[in-house]
Amino acid sequence: MCSCARMFSLGCFALVFELLTFTTALDNGLARTPPMGWLSWERFRCNMDCKNFPDECISERLFKNMADVMVRDGYLGAGYQYVIVDDCWLANERDASGRLQPDPDRFPSGIKALADYIHSKGLKFGIYEDFGTKTCEGFPGSEYYLQYDAQTFANWTVDYFKLDACSSDVHHYDDAAAVMGFWLNKTGRPILYSCCGAKYQESLGMKPDYKRIAKLCNIWRNYDDIDDSWDSVASIIEFYGKDHSNFIQVAGPGGFNDPDALIIGNYGLSPDQQRSQMALWSIMAAPLIMSADLRTIRPFSRALLLNRSAISINQDRLGAPGRRIDKIESIQVWTKAIEPKGSLAFIFHHSGLIPVQQLPVRFSIGLARLGLLSQGGYNITEVFDGRYIGTFKAADTLTVNVNPTGVFFGKAVPL
Repeated sequence: MCSCARMFSLGCFALVFELLTFTTALDNGLARTPPMGWLSWERFRCNMDCKNFPDECISERLFKNMADVMVRDGYLGAGYQYVIVDDCWLANERDASGRLQPDPDRFPSGIKALADYIHSKGLKFGIYEDFGTKTCEGFPGSEYYLQYDAQTFANWTVDYFKLDACSSDVHHYDDAAAVMGFWLNKTGRPILYSCCGAKYQESLGMKPDYKRIAKLCNIWRNYDDIDDSWDSVASIIEFYGKDHSNFIQVAGPGGFNDPDALIIGNYGLSPDQQRSQMALWSIMAAPLIMSADLRTIRPFSRALLLNRSAISINQDRLGAPGRRIDKIESIQVWTKAIEPKGSLAFIFHHSGLIPVQQLPVRFSIGLARLGLLSQGGYNITEVFDGRYIGTFKAADTLTVNVNPTGVFFGKAVPL
């Protein structure tokens, strides 16, 4: 281990000061549009019982199976390219040289071999660690080992790295993220960098420095972990709708807000609610990171995740994050600028949060209120099914039906 592995030790103060002073931006050229892929955490959590759950436990078998399905069933072709190992992959201790090592029973081939397998499928490989002394589930963390671990991940040919913040002082997280970003860059390997500090800072009532975070990280979590329930999804939508810390304004090509995984295909959402999550994550320019069992997913959910029109809104080259521009009774209005110039993706989301709102709404809004002002007019289509709605002028009114907890997902292109 190098002599400066202990990040905040006195002997390394000068080096750390230099890193924090001059490491002002992540220099990896990645995430020009929001990343897409699959993550283990929400669906499989920390299941380490491979005796009773051999197909669901956190193991190399699970990740290989998911990689196979992503290629076979069209997810890779649709743009989902990362396979990401979350917590619980580690052995209980580092090896004799201080290096991270996987659990030998669940990952007998080692992480490099797993990465090679995933790469052989045309996919990219992601992995998880924690800035603190322990991960959230109690495995060895990266505190005091940031340089060492960054090189280990590069040696394993990791393409995506998530740095959590359990067992740590989140007041120091941004500095730690800067140092880890420096060491990731120094490896010479392009590694998409996912940061989690803002999530913990928000929960403590701190105001994260999102401008700095956007310079340090490719994507950043800023709210609670998503659960398999509509209440969880709705709370994330409301947090992003309020945008009280002005985090939306810092997002764009190279760096995006991360509202957490897509839970489409699990157990907690109705079909309308699944459509809402896909539409809103697309409008928000959020990472489209699935966390479902793709081997057993229902056809409706699979088709929704593979919807090329919704994905194209998310992956639009402008990289502009959408925002909520209005709330009209139970309807939230969200818009996102897209190409070609002057075009707009928009959502009418029926929050349906109280019993009196549990009916479909016939919703009308003037195009000018959406910011559609071209005197030449617009062609409007429904995104999910490509249905042509009509040609509208700026002075016209658009009227649609919206189901409770559902959405109308539209696209306006100038004539």
